[in-house]
Amino acid sequence: MEKQSALEKINAFQKNTMTEHIGIEITDFGNDFLSGKMPVDHRTIQPYGLLHGGASAVLAESLGSIAGSMQINHETQGVVGVEINCNHLRSARDGWVHGKATQVKIGRKIQVWNIEIKNDDEKLVCVSRLTLAVIEKS
Repeated sequence: MEKQSALEKINAFQKNTMTEHIGIEITDFGNDFLSGKMPVDHRTIQPYGLLHGGASAVLAESLGSIAGSMQINHETQGVVGVEINCNHLRSARDGWVHGKATQVKIGRKIQVWNIEIKNDDEKLVCVSRLTLAVIEKS
């Protein structure tokens, strides 16, 4: 499948989910990474006008989970978040934040992903680590 077609399919799969609601878009992927972006706007800021830390966590978990799901057999398996850690390093007030999930470990039962989120100036806003459990569908 052509990469652009695959990106359209991934983004269409997010319809009617939190990912769509807050404007997350998947922008690129490879064998060991997945990238996306999220607007810093009325959907993702807190009352002081700064990017909400929870929105960064949603971006991180979304990118890691989508990336993790690309490593499994969808007919027999799924992935679910077990633990997420986020360190908020810099604020953002507008524009976009861009995240990239890179694999640390892809196992039969557990996956671990690092996610870095940067602002439009490529300055680090948040670093995150996500652990996913690979589950068998019943």
